[in-house]
Amino acid sequence: ALLSSAYPFSACSTRQPFVFGSRKGTPTYFSFPHFLIIAQTIASGSLGHTIARDDKTEFGELANHFNTMSMTLKSGYDRLEAANKELHREIAERRRMEEQLRRSQKMEAIGTLAGGIAHDFNNILMTMLNYTDIAMKSMPPATSVQRHLEKVLIAGRRARDLVRQILLFSRQTERERKPVQVHFLVRELMTLLRASLPSTIEMRQNINASAGTVLADPTQMHQVLINLCSNAEHAMREKGGVLELAVDAVEVDDAFAALHPGVRPGSHVILSVRDTGHGMTPEVLERIFDPFFTTKEMGQGTGMGLAVVHGIVANHGGTVTVESRPGEGTTFAIYLPRIDQAPEDQSPAEGPLPRGTERILYVDDEEDLVDTVREILGGLGYQVTGKTRSTEALEAFRTTPDRFDLIITDQTMPDMSGEALAREFRRIRPDIPIILCTGFSHLIDSEEAQLLGVDAFCFKPMEERDFALTIRSVLAQRST
Repeated sequence: ALLSSAYPFSACSTRQPFVFGSRKGTPTYFSFPHFLIIAQTIASGSLGHTIARDDKTEFGELANHFNTMSMTLKSGYDRLEAANKELHREIAERRRMEEQLRRSQKMEAIGTLAGGIAHDFNNILMTMLNYTDIAMKSMPPATSVQRHLEKVLIAGRRARDLVRQILLFSRQTERERKPVQVHFLVRELMTLLRASLPSTIEMRQNINASAGTVLADPTQMHQVLINLCSNAEHAMREKGGVLELAVDAVEVDDAFAALHPGVRPGSHVILSVRDTGHGMTPEVLERIFDPFFTTKEMGQGTGMGLAVVHGIVANHGGTVTVESRPGEGTTFAIYLPRIDQAPEDQSPAEGPLPRGTERILYVDDEEDLVDTVREILGGLGYQVTGKTRSTEALEAFRTTPDRFDLIITDQTMPDMSGEALAREFRRIRPDIPIILCTGFSHLIDSEEAQLLGVDAFCFKPMEERDFALTIRSVLAQRST
């Protein structure tokens, strides 16, 4: 109203024009009512308009205040928009972390379940494996019965490996890591796969022999490769295709590490498994690492393979990436930290089992296990006394401590744990060698067993070769 009285529209139109400075280098002249048009434009959300005025009249001052208002609004809007984008990014990151937490909780739940059943199940497997081995040795070679027993032995070992997979997945097994060159594992696996894959699947390898060395458990890395190649074979089973394994060196930068928790920037070895199978939809990709999730038909998969792969690689400080589209195949890429250390020499080939004549006290609360171990160790020349109660074993040792040269005891027993029993044995006779065995225990691991003074810490199921090599190793260390 004040402006209208001071500057009537008729007068405004005859005065010097205002210049709207939004066009490129060309001033736009207009009269006072255009203030209202510009204000309405800004009010509609189109911010940042300014007005040029070439005099110092009240109109010039009004134009300056108008410009200040317009730019303040634009600056505030820009800050608000940036804050909104950051909020959306943080929400997305939080959702991603929540999903990782849910996945971690699933793994922890499976780990608790696995730990609960592993001990008893491994005792059962150990009895089956050892009795089968004993029966095979008592049969004439090349008979149908011996071939059937071999199948039983193979099936029992597959069951043993399945339990180990579950415990690996739950991060509750011992991990023996050493410098490993991944390309050797890949070439070895390629040789094995050629005999088992159908002829409709072509195998290719793209290996950089100088990719470097990683600190890993070779058995676990072999399991990772087996699981990925098994999935690839299943994806190409109907129509055939190409299975390609590649090994190379790669530098992980900060951006990649930020997207993959647990991975640090630096030199890595990348192992990729690519197939040209049916591929996966985005919905399937989101769930492939979930435990027990599978797209295979009933009886063809447990849904544990990729969950195990994820757990193993994460435990090695690496990560797994996946690229897949329906009809275009799938590529899994495994990143493992590279180390500057030469790989260890490979272990010698299996030979005859070492034997002995020492006197052994074997303690386990499973009567069948005591019987089968007594027979196995007796077949290797040892004199074995078996006890199914830890209190009875302790009393026998307390009565005649010099009667035994070695003690092998289970960890989880009702009267007294193997750990407590080992302490009592050592209190009576500090120099007695002790081997502690377990199917699974929350209470002790190899490091704690070493601090306890136990000479060897072994996981069930143990077979004849495991016993033979461990016993001789412990006794040899004691004699030096």
